Amino acid sequence: MTETLFYAYTPLFIWVGLGLLLFRFVPERLPRLLGRALYWVGVPLEILALARRTEYSEGMGLALAVTVAALTVGLAIAWIGWLLLNRWFESKFLNEAKEKLQERSRQGSFILSAMLGNTGFIGLAIAPLLVSDEALGLVVVYSITQNIVGTYGVGVFIASYFGGSRKSDRFWVQIRDVFFVPSLWAFIIGSFTRSVVLPAPIESGLQASIWVVIPTAFLLMGIRLGQIQGWQSFQIALVPAFVKVVALPGLVGIGTTLLGLPAASRLALVLMSGMPTAFAGLILAEEYELDRELIASSIVVTSVMLLLIIPLWLVLFGEL
Repeated sequence: MTETLFYAYTPLFIWVGLGLLLFRFVPERLPRLLGRALYWVGVPLEILALARRTEYSEGMGLALAVTVAALTVGLAIAWIGWLLLNRWFESKFLNEAKEKLQERSRQGSFILSAMLGNTGFIGLAIAPLLVSDEALGLVVVYSITQNIVGTYGVGVFIASYFGGSRKSDRFWVQIRDVFFVPSLWAFIIGSFTRSVVLPAPIESGLQASIWVVIPTAFLLMGIRLGQIQGWQSFQIALVPAFVKVVALPGLVGIGTTLLGLPAASRLALVLMSGMPTAFAGLILAEEYELDRELIASSIVVTSVMLLLIIPLWLVLFGEL
């Protein structure tokens, strides 16, 4: 298991480390340009490629239900956690920190950090190595559902509402932003063109694009981590990190156990629901001008926590 996690995390360490080395030398506008390129081109290409090659009808209803439940619970716990943190700062008379915490951009990043999991980059790299073949369908379905319903559905709505670039509080503005999400249309096109045979160079290039998107996202995270100043973001990130990596998968494990799901299916859903904070959250932060430091900090904290918590999930909810 340790060897499996080592191989799965090697690209993360390499590319994030490179970003940390380069952040002092790159132009100031480069991180935002990378984030927008991933949002409008890179991630849609990845989802298009996945949608074209995946038979996701098996377990679709179960994965959709668990994903929606996890997103809803994550949203509720994150909101309560945010209110409690504000009250704690108030009780400690930390007025400056409380004022910083109350910024809308930070609130949006706090919620996204607790809700959105990295089911694409890390989930599809780790989970298939730890679950049996009969549960792989659930892994892929959960990943796609999380990206469409969570990241580029609810996530875009929240980012648009709390983002610094928003121009209106009207409900229809957020609905419009969700409707025009490029990844949503990439998923629809990919799903309806699975039977269409593309020329070999195009098909291979489409699948190969995944291996460009992933290191680019890691590189962006490394650059943003290098720009973090102080420890306040890491301290605040502990709350959404606990929700994302411990509370949510624990609740999913208990719920699927009570429903009597087979151990393989249960473990697949627990692992996917407990993936670290999504890199896509950082992409949304770039696009909608949220707090980049908080999301980047949450990604680091949850990634470290995942290495420590996976053995526990294997023992509690696996076939051991």
